[in-house]
Amino acid sequence: MENSFHRLCELFGQLGLPDDVASIEHFILTHRPLHNSVHVADAYFWSSSQAQFLREEIAKDGDWAEVVDILGSLLSR
Repeated sequence: MENSFHRLCELFGQLGLPDDVASIEHFILTHRPLHNSVHVADAYFWSSSQAQFLREEIAKDGDWAEVVDILGSLLSR
């Protein structure tokens, strides 16, 4: 099975968020720093469906897992 690599802008689109560079940068600046004890999918700012998608992709190590980890890293800085 071949895994796809998704970009951060594609993840934002998948989550129903604006996916242009300026909007992504604004989102990250607005929501960081995410405390190290908070998993990215458990952050307060996600809707229940967004959080569920993030949790499922991480749990199954799905196609989106790598970019979800990248987002978590960007939010933790």
